Amino acid sequence: MSESTRLDGETAIVTGANAGIGAESATQLAAAGAEVVLAARREDRLEAVAADIRSAGGTAMVAPTDVTDEQAVAALVETTVEKFGSVDIVVNNAGVGRGDSVAEMETEAYRQMMDVNVDGVFFLTRAALPHLIESEGNLIYIGSFAGQYPRPSNPVYAATKWWVRGFAKSVMAQVGEEGLAVSIINPSEVRTEFGSEDGQPFQERFEPGSVSEPAEVAEAVCYAASQDHSTAAEIDLFRRDKFAAFEKKR
Repeated sequence: MSESTRLDGETAIVTGANAGIGAESATQLAAAGAEVVLAARREDRLEAVAADIRSAGGTAMVAPTDVTDEQAVAALVETTVEKFGSVDIVVNNAGVGRGDSVAEMETEAYRQMMDVNVDGVFFLTRAALPHLIESEGNLIYIGSFAGQYPRPSNPVYAATKWWVRGFAKSVMAQVGEEGLAVSIINPSEVRTEFGSEDGQPFQERFEPGSVSEPAEVAEAVCYAASQDHSTAAEIDLFRRDKFAAFEKKR
């Protein structure tokens, strides 16, 4: 880890930290010196991630949190401030993806994506903003290729990511003069548990090396989090043949 990406003394909240991009981001942020707060619903899996971080010499606190519960999210932020004194980095990573067509999508699946991908992002942003402004920190959103280009296979998921991207850019415009950096990271496919709600997860669907790995997205998170006076406003992290494959489907 280079000196330019050291995060010693900073405190980071990472949602969806129990696996995939969230777990890897928390691990890499801790390796860079940040005190990391791991948030997700599965406490057992959070404890496993935290144990790995601690065994490597890092600092990690487990905070089981349902991001769709605004009071739980507010408590997550307040507990973090009470424990570490500040919030310097927030990684809005928690998300759910469902691939049903609009005509076939059950209302429950629709509500789940809206609750997690939209409301959860809003609740954490709202709760963390005063502290991030005070620390002149970094607010990071995990967006998606689906939030930039049409996604016929899962239009509702795509719409939630378009919302995240538009929300992030508008927050960026609102708070930039107050010294807060806001970043959006847009991966295409990543080998994680994404897609498991509807069948085969991406980590099984794609061979290693064929699409991005969680560690690659986490590296982008750490880069964005390490910015001091500048902002890594938007980072696209696409597999190399993504646009060729995209064009073939049009």
